Amino acid sequence: MDYSAILNALNNASLFELHRLSQAIYRQLEDPERINRVKRALSPGDEITYFESEENRLIAAVIVKLKRTRALVKNKHDGKLWNIPFHSINLEQQPVDLNTSQKLDRNSLKVGDQVCFKDKNGVELFGEVVKLNPKTAGVLVSTTKWRVAYSYLSLIIDGELAPDKQLLEGQVLSREISRD
Repeated sequence: MDYSAILNALNNASLFELHRLSQAIYRQLEDPERINRVKRALSPGDEITYFESEENRLIAAVIVKLKRTRALVKNKHDGKLWNIPFHSINLEQQPVDLNTSQKLDRNSLKVGDQVCFKDKNGVELFGEVVKLNPKTAGVLVSTTKWRVAYSYLSLIIDGELAPDKQLLEGQVLSREISRD
């Protein structure tokens, strides 16, 4: 599903149209048959990822207990227990990153992303997104936290951090540079 195209279309929708759409989506999220399909695919001890909307990213967790409409999970990174709705569990391992050619916004960033921006003096700063606000991102640069409008941010793509499947393997054949 092309979430970027959907979000672009939603930007042109009226408030009433958005409300109608949110109600239709809510009914689908609360559909007992859909919930039961997810519950049947899970069992305590399963390792899962779920979408955490505040941080706009996937969280790795382990199922502790299945309840009627929620799952009790234990986060892998901090060990905290959370009751999460079944619809937030990423069973099909769908990608959650939104690839847009437009400027960055709250939907295209997630907590933990590496970004850069220029301060008022034109000095380029590099940091990590620590919070997503409606109009600004909280960015940690060294020990200082900045609030930066999304339009001033650029995403940093680090080849060292990329999954192995996206990296090309190779070797240097010659270090000599031709000076013709």
